[in-house]
Amino acid sequence: MNIPLNIENLRRLYSRGGLTPRQLIEALCQRAESIQNPNIWIHRLTATELEPYLVRLEASDPETLPLFGIPFAIKDNIDLAGIPTTAACAAYTYTPQVSAPVVAQLIEAGAIPLGKTNLDQFATGLVGVRSPYGVPRNPYAPDRVPGGSSAGSAVALSEQLVSFSLGTDTAGSGRVPAMFNKLWGVKPSKGRLSTRGVVPACRTLDCVSIFALNAADSQTLLKIAEGYDAADPFSLPTVDRPLPACRKIGVPAAEQLLFFGDAAYETAWQRALDGLRSKGWELVTIDFEPFLKAARLLYEGPWVSERTTALKDFLESNADDFYPATRVILSGGLNHTACDAFAATYKLAALRRESEAVWASLAAIVTPTAGGFPTLADLEADPIGPNSQLGYYTNFMNLLDLCALAVPAGESDTGLPFGITWIAPRDTDRALIDVACSLASARVEDRLNGVRSSPPEALASEHATDRLSLLLFGAHMRGLPLNGQVLALGGEFVAEVQTAAKYKMLYLPEPAPHRPGIVRVGEGGVSIAAEEWSFPKAALGEFLASIRQPLGLGQVELADGRLVHGFLCEAAATEGAEDISSSGGWCGFLGNS
Repeated sequence: MNIPLNIENLRRLYSRGGLTPRQLIEALCQRAESIQNPNIWIHRLTATELEPYLVRLEASDPETLPLFGIPFAIKDNIDLAGIPTTAACAAYTYTPQVSAPVVAQLIEAGAIPLGKTNLDQFATGLVGVRSPYGVPRNPYAPDRVPGGSSAGSAVALSEQLVSFSLGTDTAGSGRVPAMFNKLWGVKPSKGRLSTRGVVPACRTLDCVSIFALNAADSQTLLKIAEGYDAADPFSLPTVDRPLPACRKIGVPAAEQLLFFGDAAYETAWQRALDGLRSKGWELVTIDFEPFLKAARLLYEGPWVSERTTALKDFLESNADDFYPATRVILSGGLNHTACDAFAATYKLAALRRESEAVWASLAAIVTPTAGGFPTLADLEADPIGPNSQLGYYTNFMNLLDLCALAVPAGESDTGLPFGITWIAPRDTDRALIDVACSLASARVEDRLNGVRSSPPEALASEHATDRLSLLLFGAHMRGLPLNGQVLALGGEFVAEVQTAAKYKMLYLPEPAPHRPGIVRVGEGGVSIAAEEWSFPKAALGEFLASIRQPLGLGQVELADGRLVHGFLCEAAATEGAEDISSSGGWCGFLGNS
């Protein structure tokens, strides 16, 4: 089973009787096993643990539950009744008797929790690698970080294992992973979603965040998850305020932008701005310095001590159970005094007042979500520096009590995911999502998020003469990260096939995402596994435009003698490339790597 998991599509399938929650969950559990990315989960629910949720839905009317049968993942610092909460520290583990209110509300609406996901330990980090449970593999760039601290929640969604996921966001943990995984990341106003049942990081700043596949799902999930919780001392009444009725967006001055040496991301940012202008937005340069000064307070000031306060007793008795980088950060919080805290509070109040002047004539502010995309090797060499860089555009958000929405914005010239973040004053959460939703045409948004651009009935009625067969060898195949692009363009699976024994398969790690390169050889060739897909001819141009060098379209000979179009690799790119032909195909290589 390989279907788009957005809420609207699943509800349509359920209502027509073409799918049941039990069938979907069984398929997703099988997929979780097959993708060879085990570090996503700290605890994936067993069949026995899932059964009560399925039994309840089988006795329910799909029309009465807005999230009927919608699968989701939960960051493992948020409580799910009867399932251990670890915060990525085994020694800290406890098993809650009740779910966090935000989880309970989603389940009450019909959603099905599939498991608890991996995170930077105690939600301290933006990289997603600070966990004794391993590093979730980023599906779009396996040599780079998944983003954190909500790493597992983001990757579970980008790997098409769930329809949405919950994270937390104190310094950017619900936004940075969204960008690195081509997701929508909702960072609500503080107190809008209850944080009861959440292991605290900075209790006064923490927010529960939402990862979604598109804007419509973001809006639906926010409405269900939000709500005042009298038992949470940091919960606030839900208020909806409009954005100013203007077409002006604030953007940081050029000298206040940082891309940390990544020229491709700087170019991607300029393309994003051009896209906003083409939609009729006027871009207004703002002084971003008050926001940057506030951001620096988060880790250079006494707010680190608030993280330490939440875990002080555990740190004193279990120091060796902390991930090394996490222990260093939390231990540093012991060095601040109450005088430091008050001085920083006064400074923040002044910065908040200074920043308020920026909003007078703007609908929103837009920034890059992150200025760079660190590799795993970068973090190996320097566990702290790259993480700090990732907070440049995010760390000020909760200190200044703003809401935000991270939005996919295509790819850089090097093929890496890029994203922008919309920012607005608190309580404009829904209005902000509405604005971001209106910017993208349905076709563009659906293509980004794995939704068919035309219904199955329309595809079935197309004449065979309007379609063309194409061989897929890599990440566009069924069950792999880019298959959503194929479905969005009307691609239909035909068959699993084998090439003639005249080819070699080489490993191409760059440009991201990594891919196979198929080369025809005079001797020593083997048969390579592929998938044959049928495409509407009208959509092929758009698909071909997304394929980057060194791959190009050519004819491939199959074992049955047919010649079918497929993507072959330029010979010049094969020098020094690893020969992975013995794997028999890309899926075989992934399973062995």
